[in-house]
Amino acid sequence: MKIALASAPVPASLDDGLQHVQALAAAAREQGAAIICFPESYLPGYPFEEFNIQKATKEQLLAALEEACRIARSQSIAMIIPMDWYEAGKYLNVAFVISSAGNVSGYQAKVQLDPTEDGTWTPGTERRIFEINNLKFGISICHEGFRYPETVRWAARNGAQIVFHPHCAGSNISGPSLTEWGHKDNPYYEKAMMMRSIENSIYFASVNYALRFPDSATTVMAPDGNHLASLPYGKEAVLVTDIDPSLATGNLAKRYRALP
Repeated sequence: MKIALASAPVPASLDDGLQHVQALAAAAREQGAAIICFPESYLPGYPFEEFNIQKATKEQLLAALEEACRIARSQSIAMIIPMDWYEAGKYLNVAFVISSAGNVSGYQAKVQLDPTEDGTWTPGTERRIFEINNLKFGISICHEGFRYPETVRWAARNGAQIVFHPHCAGSNISGPSLTEWGHKDNPYYEKAMMMRSIENSIYFASVNYALRFPDSATTVMAPDGNHLASLPYGKEAVLVTDIDPSLATGNLAKRYRALP
């Protein structure tokens, strides 16, 4: 099965973000991908102060989701679309799962917020497993996958063969200029990707924005902890990778013995 990760630029607006969704989904489908995942809060964009992202209204986000569904249907590709979302009076950081027929399967809300996000979103309250084309997967959003390994282990223990990890790490203004994946002097993020895969015996697919100074590369890790594929730092592109779900046994995660 082929999966795709979309390293997309910070959107200038909701419409601009949807144009990138259209183009990158089409590119992924041309390469045979069955599902594509975009970076964290891609619609309307992650609210770093430097990005100057305007908070979207409930109506704008609903219209954006409907357009994402249309794109999925027109390209015959399943999509994971991270968005901001209004639900029961709460403002959430979520990742919607849309089938290749354009139907919404639900969303995973970010449960573990970064401390800097406490004034932006309300944390979610539950975790979910999704299934597309017989591929079972979980979603762990940014801070969760980097600092709360329990979120990935929960998915592996509940049958996930892969965890998709949309995130935003880096800047367009300043930061390290990375050149080698997993280098000892890189920020720890790529090392965390390795651990999330090997400690759970599943695939880990981590997707970052195309930033001038990224802290991590968009990457797919194999269940044995090996680096399977990644994009050049800061490049706007889709990473299309073949995976074999049968290799994702989840054995290490399933052997975990929870203590009272």
